[in-house]
Amino acid sequence: MANIGGNCENVSDNIQQNNILEVFNNGYFENIQNIVVARDEVPMVGLQEAPRCEIEVNYNQFGANPPPEMNPVEDYFVQNNENSGSPLLYNPSSPQNSPGSESSTNAKPDHMNRASDLLMAVSIGAGLNKNKIIEQAVEAMEELFKLAIMGEPLWQHNGNGGMETLNGFQYLREFGSFDATMEQIMRMVEVGEPQCFLSSDCNCNFDQDVPSSFSKLNFEPLNIETSRETAFVEMNPMNIVQLLMDTKQWATTFYSIVSRTTLLGVILENVDGSYNGVLQVMSAKFHQRTPLIPARQCYFARYCKKHTNGTWGVVDVSLENLFPYPQVQFRRRPSGCVIQEVGNRGSKVTWIEHVEVDNRSLHPLFRPIVSSGFAFSAKRWIATINRHCQWLTTSTARTAPTTDGVLIPQEGRESLLKLAEKMTKNFFNNINSCSENVWSGLPQNFAAQDVRLRYGNILKVPGKPSGNIVIFTTSIQIPVPLEVLFDFLRHERTRNRWDLLSNQRHVRELVYVSNGENPKKRVSIMQVNSSPNKIEILYLQESYTDETGSYIVYAPMDIMAMSKILNGGNPKFVSILPSGFSIMPDKAPGQGDGAVGSILTLAFQSVDRLSNKEYMPQSTLKIIDAILSTTVASIKDAMLFGIR
Repeated sequence: MANIGGNCENVSDNIQQNNILEVFNNGYFENIQNIVVARDEVPMVGLQEAPRCEIEVNYNQFGANPPPEMNPVEDYFVQNNENSGSPLLYNPSSPQNSPGSESSTNAKPDHMNRASDLLMAVSIGAGLNKNKIIEQAVEAMEELFKLAIMGEPLWQHNGNGGMETLNGFQYLREFGSFDATMEQIMRMVEVGEPQCFLSSDCNCNFDQDVPSSFSKLNFEPLNIETSRETAFVEMNPMNIVQLLMDTKQWATTFYSIVSRTTLLGVILENVDGSYNGVLQVMSAKFHQRTPLIPARQCYFARYCKKHTNGTWGVVDVSLENLFPYPQVQFRRRPSGCVIQEVGNRGSKVTWIEHVEVDNRSLHPLFRPIVSSGFAFSAKRWIATINRHCQWLTTSTARTAPTTDGVLIPQEGRESLLKLAEKMTKNFFNNINSCSENVWSGLPQNFAAQDVRLRYGNILKVPGKPSGNIVIFTTSIQIPVPLEVLFDFLRHERTRNRWDLLSNQRHVRELVYVSNGENPKKRVSIMQVNSSPNKIEILYLQESYTDETGSYIVYAPMDIMAMSKILNGGNPKFVSILPSGFSIMPDKAPGQGDGAVGSILTLAFQSVDRLSNKEYMPQSTLKIIDAILSTTVASIKDAMLFGIR
């Protein structure tokens, strides 16, 4: 039986430097350009010369001016960025959106000061504001429990296999101001998918000619998204409550959904040593795995309550109605979960999402899946917490050989899983649309469509010239089931059909660790050989799928660094540049006619020695275009024409 990793006593402790060299060897734009040119005998349209003036007009930072000299102080300074795990990475200030980049999905700058405004309102308002927050939180908890236990007609299923959503009329009857006149008016309103029913706190103006109190209704330009999901979670209620109430744990567990969490203040402290009765004010941003879906920023109260039967409730509710703020784009109505203990095995969790959101800037490709409520649904929260439980179980399980008889030591398994988690978290943070990620696009005369690109950190290696990390992504719709596309992209047998660095080479999965009962959810080590005795690349890869979506994230690794990890080395000291894919259904199950297809988001990172935060040459733009266009074409050929 093989023992992966071998004896590493003579291996240098500086596994970080080794892995950065691997990134340089396999991540340079020049190397990828050579592969693209060698692969395509006929030049692609996207590689044609772009007019210099068009690049200057549309994207100032991607212009034609000579690159400025590197600041010696900046070149010397190295910031230890724990999120990327590398003291060799420096995070420069982000470039501003340039003219012509209105399609960027970054949040508006005025939201950045909202947290301090709310904190000031809570602290200065003292008793009056705190009492209002307490009153609203208590009412929200009562509504959450009612929503959790009630069934039809309040809740309805959308088609076969569709998720549960609220019936707008029934919701207003139960929780809002509703009379016969209101019902007549609402019946005259055409309601599409999803339902855009009145806000329960809407304002009404009265005209003297109208006998009823409802003469004019002010509809807010916010879409209503609702969903409910009930599932078994292998975690006891107290641990789930702690995971939700501890801001750091919450952000760590739900990193695929949540970013930039801040605890703004605690209104009510615990009284019995638990989180029972705790009320706190928070801010957070909620994102998807693409820059084409705008992130959602919210300021809300989170209240935890234990009821007499031992059932716990954790509810969120936005505070914008208490602290009015212009241009509100997202609000959380009473949302959260009700947790019931199920013997000693775990918990029954009922999760409810009920939000108002401005979707007017949403990219058309994602409009059906987002507007349906599925993209940010309760299903996604439940799937994420179950993934976390699976990860905990896998990382602490006793070591057992894989199907190939390969044994990974217990310490190595844990280090490998932590490194994979770090890689995937880095990937999600890199490609979301939070305001920290300032995205721009390619000029229109390039082949790749809907491309977003931005600068990452500066990569520094002793003895090597500095290189800027460039992150670029695009999304496409492919009319095939999510499962088919996921299997094609994750599997060793088909990798050389889409991966430029694996093209015409043999790819082998050396070892894997399954994360849960589904063997497709796994962390793998992929080896790319140009000949039987020559290893070209070693990849770390994580693949995961559930009913809300899938992802495949990978990164090149140095052999010595990987050997160290498999023997329990600290993944914190491994620098890693992840690329990968995120797959979503193109519509919610049960929504509309026809089969459910897939939306594929491709995202890559590469190192460019010619670019900096003020300048990106045409050669880099061409290579970005070539990488995306070639990869998209390869995947489409395989999926649509059966070349698998």
